[in-house]
Amino acid sequence: MPALTQIIEEIRAGFTAKNQVRDVTLSRSRELIRFCALSIRAVHRHEWDEAASLLRTAAAAAAVMAADVTDYPDLYEAGYTQDALKELVEAHVLYAFVRGEDLPGPAELAAPPAAYLNGLAEAASELRRFALDLIRLGRTTEGEPYLALMDEVYSHLVTMDFPDALTGGLRRTTDVLRGVLERTRGDLTVAVRQEELQAALRAFEQQAGRLEGS
Repeated sequence: MPALTQIIEEIRAGFTAKNQVRDVTLSRSRELIRFCALSIRAVHRHEWDEAASLLRTAAAAAAVMAADVTDYPDLYEAGYTQDALKELVEAHVLYAFVRGEDLPGPAELAAPPAAYLNGLAEAASELRRFALDLIRLGRTTEGEPYLALMDEVYSHLVTMDFPDALTGGLRRTTDVLRGVLERTRGDLTVAVRQEELQAALRAFEQQAGRLEGS
């Protein structure tokens, strides 16, 4: 049956081509995640030029990865591809948050809505580290804007009441953000109270010293 043989060989050729694209996309997704992780690390170290350079590299890698799977929508929707795009969003959004720049949207990052929202949530969770660093430096009040940003992101994400099949598990990511938000709120509150108490003790000691010297 030559017709059947031809059919099978055409299918085999299609699978072979698709499998090659899949392997390349897996590799590109890992590379993209690495660039994003390095950028986030640079942001935490306040290495702004390095972070911005890595973000540009990550965006270019994401564009190549997306172009590779243009003919294979199921590979674009695969978990590893979407996870890489989520990391891209997280890195860009975190940079924008910390630097006070305009927030890039899904279209600008070429990220699907679910990946964008999950990346947004994870970027907000990353802000906890900045707040804790400021607490350790005794600059607690400077951490409050980060808490406000986290709270704003959470207040928007919690309204996304759609099935996980549409949002890529956003409900779980939002729950994680809520926990991070509440811990950060508690840490900042305790730190503020401690600083207020220390200031009151210093004022009392100064007043007592003046009374003793009079």
